Amino acid sequence: MQNDNFNREEDTIDLLDLLKYLWNKVALLIVAAMLGLTIAVIYTIFFVTPQYRASSMIYVFSKTTSVTSVADLQIGSQLTIDFQIIATTRDVIEAAAQDIGLNASYENIVRKVTIENPGNSRIIKIVVTDANPQLACNLSNAIANQLRMRIATVMNTEEPSLVEAAIVPIHPVSPSIPKNAVIGGAGAFAIVAAVLVVIYLLDDSIKSEEDIEKYLKQNVLAVVPVVSSMSESKKGKKSKKTTSKSNVKVQHV
Repeated sequence: MQNDNFNREEDTIDLLDLLKYLWNKVALLIVAAMLGLTIAVIYTIFFVTPQYRASSMIYVFSKTTSVTSVADLQIGSQLTIDFQIIATTRDVIEAAAQDIGLNASYENIVRKVTIENPGNSRIIKIVVTDANPQLACNLSNAIANQLRMRIATVMNTEEPSLVEAAIVPIHPVSPSIPKNAVIGGAGAFAIVAAVLVVIYLLDDSIKSEEDIEKYLKQNVLAVVPVVSSMSESKKGKKSKKTTSKSNVKVQHV
């Protein structure tokens, strides 16, 4: 029981020593964080391509569909899930790309497309993200039109209503400079802190009488004080005296 308490006390002392060691290196940690923040901002501004997002929305029911019962509403919610799957099928994507003259593979196009169902409603939102804002707008509208025609064919009904057409986005949605700056600064801080912790743990040199008792299991009989500062101060006084004497001699001549 006493050994356990002793080990716990040693762990606590080690942790306090580690925190003191890191506190003494706080200037280095701050410099590392600022450097990481600066590098992240520069990289984001000059090397990351901005991405723009455009979205269009369609309504699951057609213009002639009557919504008069709870059953109709439940069916509409279930159909929304089906239409979300249909929106990313090869026929819809490739036909939309052909409409706007986009020469790209199905795999590359479908990565840009996200089909959403806001609030579990009966509305399907076609979101397209691309580096070209005009292309994002055109592709979103083209997919919405092709999805409406595909739904009409599959369901043998009229085309669903277009709720909102996509417009050309003005502001990019990514990258976020503040977010990347925080990640860069925190990452650099964590890396330097981890390196300092490793250096501290690998350092087994004796620095104090507590270390002698802890690692060598020996008692300290005496401590010899360091008097180098006193000797240096005496040397400084002697040098001042010699310079003053030399000055007096020069003035006498």
